[in-house]
Amino acid sequence: MAQILAPSVQWQTRFTKHSTEASSMTSKMWGSLFLKQNKKTRVKSSTKYRALAVKSEDGTINRMEDLLNLDVTPYTDKIIAEYIWIGGTGIDVRSKSRTISKPVEHPSELPKWNYDGSSTGQAPGDDSEVILYPQAIFKDPFRGGNNILVICDTYTPQGEPIPTNKRHKAAQIFSDAKVVGEVPWFGIEQEYTLMQQDVNWPLGWPVGGYPGPQGPYYCAAGADKSFGRDISDAHYKACLYAGINISGTNGEVMPGQWEFQVGPSVGIEAGDHIWCARYLLERITEQAGVVLTLDPKPIDGDWNGAGAHTNYSTKSMREEGGFEVIKKAILNLSLRHKEHISAYGEGNERRLTGKHETASIDSFSWGVANRGCSIRVGRDTEKEGKGYLEDRRPASNMDPYIVTGLLAETTLLWEPTLEAEALAAQKLSLNV
Repeated sequence: MAQILAPSVQWQTRFTKHSTEASSMTSKMWGSLFLKQNKKTRVKSSTKYRALAVKSEDGTINRMEDLLNLDVTPYTDKIIAEYIWIGGTGIDVRSKSRTISKPVEHPSELPKWNYDGSSTGQAPGDDSEVILYPQAIFKDPFRGGNNILVICDTYTPQGEPIPTNKRHKAAQIFSDAKVVGEVPWFGIEQEYTLMQQDVNWPLGWPVGGYPGPQGPYYCAAGADKSFGRDISDAHYKACLYAGINISGTNGEVMPGQWEFQVGPSVGIEAGDHIWCARYLLERITEQAGVVLTLDPKPIDGDWNGAGAHTNYSTKSMREEGGFEVIKKAILNLSLRHKEHISAYGEGNERRLTGKHETASIDSFSWGVANRGCSIRVGRDTEKEGKGYLEDRRPASNMDPYIVTGLLAETTLLWEPTLEAEALAAQKLSLNV
């Protein structure tokens, strides 16, 4: 728990044992406090009171720390379940807590619940009740013990999925016998940008100014090149604790921008894991006093945008002769390019410009090892004749249920006409 709690950048001053003079604390310095919460020190907020779990000079233990870290397991069988759902914008995560009488192992053991949909933009005020259906369980890294995080989807009291419930349709696609038989794997590369809380400007950037040009920041180390590493590392550990299938992290091309990867995940699990990972990231940045944005182009100009590249394969693609199956899938994707683009994230047109490792939003392309294409195929896949494809079009704010569901539907369930297929194959130089 202590590794995840972090002081806010709002904490501007600190007092040492031998001085009462305040010293300035920049946003880069909060990381040292983040890792040293047991150090004896007094901390004073320059703006408003926030609970910071530390010990004072005279050894008095901060009571808030005691309560936050309290393990109630020896005293009760009851647990806390944090019900998490997607709000009315389609990208915001909401949650509330509920006491459950005993530990559970499966979502079916949890009761349905409800919330005020008129306060989340999902229901009118005169009929505001929206029902939460528990769908996936993760361990809670904030509360520890047997406490859990519960990913839910949303329904009317009559049992109909509400319009923002994208999980329902994806679950139908992934339960189709043909899709189940192909065991679709997904690996999603979630990029995100960290922003300074009060100025809406990337972390590490001079307020009202710009850092040096891109180049030194990707996968970099150093106080002048890497901004927000503690957040990325805390999130990594929280995901592992929760049971999220996180496979890695790295600093991105634009300073203040990071990425984590989830997968390989099968079917609907990919969306559940990404949404839970996003929730954890929101909570960690909340504690750090840093703002998380999934905007696909947070800074205009000669800066990389933020995407959610989605790696995808089926059983047939992974077996001998799979490269021909991949090319057929690419052909299908080319014929439904507009449908995919319309569902791949709001504001994506600001990112998909044909620059900064993207293809143009208006055209479809594919290539081997080409990061400027809509669909990239790796060198190893070409060499081995089997493997996976990477859809580079999804924006960072995409809904993973929509993207994974569309990929499975377009490549496994949808069949183009022979004429359209022939024309597309000729245009794309695909021999299928």
